[in-house]
Amino acid sequence: MNTPTVEEFAQRAVAARRDGRLSDARRDAEAAVALCRQVGPPGKLVRALMLLGQIERDDKQRGKALQHYEEAAIISRKEEEPLRCAHTVRHLADLYCDMGKLDLAENCYQESLALYRDNKGASAGDLANAIRGFAVMKDAAGSSGEARPLWEEARDLYASLGVDEGVEECNARLSP
Repeated sequence: MNTPTVEEFAQRAVAARRDGRLSDARRDAEAAVALCRQVGPPGKLVRALMLLGQIERDDKQRGKALQHYEEAAIISRKEEEPLRCAHTVRHLADLYCDMGKLDLAENCYQESLALYRDNKGASAGDLANAIRGFAVMKDAAGSSGEARPLWEEARDLYASLGVDEGVEECNARLSP
């Protein structure tokens, strides 16, 4: 029997996560990370760490998730893939925000947004999600005046993409 590849471990982890089998998902994601550390390129390790971090978040293990997201961000900052880095750092920012580490979250959102805005290949959806997260963080920090233009920008991006749920959330946040 052949040892599964990184991709196969990751696919199994995703399927188990989708089915709510977090211990199976964690096992397979950990195997993907371990295999990446041996043979995989850094980009694959970043993706495997992000998957493992998301599984830990699903299981309310924020401290463990944070370790994986922080490592993924460190690696992605060294690579020459600005959009992968922006995505990774944005997810780290979301976790920092969830944990109430708003200063760290703000720094990461600013970094992520700068990368998205400087890269013409950035998707409007990724940019909208980063702007939305930054707006959530600003509201949590009590800076609703700074959050308002972010909510408006995110709403416009979601509207251009036909993402009604995003538009509705932004409109609700903009309501007095």
